[in-house]
Amino acid sequence: MSGRGIDFWYRLGRGAARVLIPTFGHIEVVGRENVPPYGPLIIAPNHQSNADPPVLVYAIARPLWWMAKRELFSNPLSAYLMRGVHVHPINRDGRDLEALAWAQETLAADRALVLFPQGTRSPGALSEGGDGLTYIALRSGAPILPVAITGTERVRGMAKIAFHFQRLRIVIGEPFTLPVVEGRLSREVLHTLTDEVMGRIAALLPPEYRGVYAGRRAGKAQPPDAS
Repeated sequence: MSGRGIDFWYRLGRGAARVLIPTFGHIEVVGRENVPPYGPLIIAPNHQSNADPPVLVYAIARPLWWMAKRELFSNPLSAYLMRGVHVHPINRDGRDLEALAWAQETLAADRALVLFPQGTRSPGALSEGGDGLTYIALRSGAPILPVAITGTERVRGMAKIAFHFQRLRIVIGEPFTLPVVEGRLSREVLHTLTDEVMGRIAALLPPEYRGVYAGRRAGKAQPPDAS
């Protein structure tokens, strides 16, 4: 598929999001000025419903790239449309080296890549984050942009995304980078840095949305000795 074709479907979807989402409900975006206008970027939002991707497209002016479960690419038409809006398939078993390479190439091309650190939807409260985002951030050196989404947990069903009739709020935090890890990258180091990422997302959410990260304070991560 040509770059022009991909851009067409993404522009069409972004235009629809910008018209429909604020028209059939209320949406507030805080912190748009925190989005770096260029360069590699990992966007790390909480994940509440299938409405989150179009809401992020509405909130962030930069073109966004994504990874989604391979099952969504089950037939040629859905695969064409998914790739047309910058979505790449990934196996959910966490051992997809091809998708990992694609993510690194996407960031190396100075694009903004959305990775939901929870891996799956967790409406109403944060669940434990996985280490995939942390691993990609460490390997690429790309800054991470924490994002908090509220209200989409009440948007149930694909048909209701455009006509959601809800109060939605997106808070975009300040970008940060993870510390350089010298030596072997252990599971303990990954978990520590993942907690840092999730803590920054939690800090942007109302207390009742923080889930398993309630009470944890976000700060500059100091990973364990990785030697």
